[in-house]
Amino acid sequence: MASTISLKLSNRAPKQPIKKLPANIELPADATVEDAKIAVARGSGIRDFNRIGLYDPSTKKILKNRKALVRDEQGVVSAGELVVKDLGPQLAWRTVFIVEYFGPILFHALIPLIRPYIYRFSPYLYVSESATPISRVQWLLFALFQIHFLKREYETIFVHKFSANTMPAFNIFRNSAFYWIMSGLMCSLHIYAPNSAADRDELVPLDYLGLGIFVFGEVCNWIVHQHLASLRKPGGTEKGIPNCIGSSIVTSPNYMFEVTAWIGVILISRSLAVVLFICTGIMYMRAWSRDKEKALRKEFGDRYKKKKYTMLPGLI
Repeated sequence: MASTISLKLSNRAPKQPIKKLPANIELPADATVEDAKIAVARGSGIRDFNRIGLYDPSTKKILKNRKALVRDEQGVVSAGELVVKDLGPQLAWRTVFIVEYFGPILFHALIPLIRPYIYRFSPYLYVSESATPISRVQWLLFALFQIHFLKREYETIFVHKFSANTMPAFNIFRNSAFYWIMSGLMCSLHIYAPNSAADRDELVPLDYLGLGIFVFGEVCNWIVHQHLASLRKPGGTEKGIPNCIGSSIVTSPNYMFEVTAWIGVILISRSLAVVLFICTGIMYMRAWSRDKEKALRKEFGDRYKKKKYTMLPGLI
């Protein structure tokens, strides 16, 4: 086996080429896709190697697994070529997640503080904090939102293991818009209004049922996330077959229990804003869970038991 691999480099986007892209690169025989990215970035004068996208010249598909050996990429080796593209500014996945989850935490803390200034107009009928205080149920919902998103922040920092280093920097605006506007601004404005469905002090059986469902969903979601993290070594990109609570029913039990927890919030809040938020979220999770099912079938073949439903039994 040769001690090095010589590969021709070509621009994927001729109209926006990498101007200083070398004609070719020499890589060690055991070089990974990430090693190739580093070498291309160094030769092209690009500081952040994460900006470099490497593509198979035959399939035109991006080489996603940064830990895969270049010599195992058959299309690349047979053509003796790597197709290269500058993916633009990048941000770490962890950074994006931390920022997007911070929005709801911020808004659900801020809106209760500025109620005297935003609910003085019809149809809210705010009088004063003594006459129209935040109700017991509204404070309960405040706690549930904070618990949910603080849990997400903790998992992002200490639990999740990301297979990719970065994503396009623009994604932080798209992702944050969803959480900051829908779960943060929209839900908080609706829930903490003086005449909202949550503006009541007495908890009825439906509220206790919702609270139980929320706790069940959050605990199970936590268990699934811990299990999924255990399937990947630190810094690794390998996949594993999930074998935890809910994994025999759906492909992505973490999404199933995520929705379960939000059903609990809906039962307590009776808020259309919360319904709209989670229904929008389900559309995203539906696509992600189906992609995961396809990836597991492709990677593990007959070793993986195919699932009919990817996130919600009987529905999705």
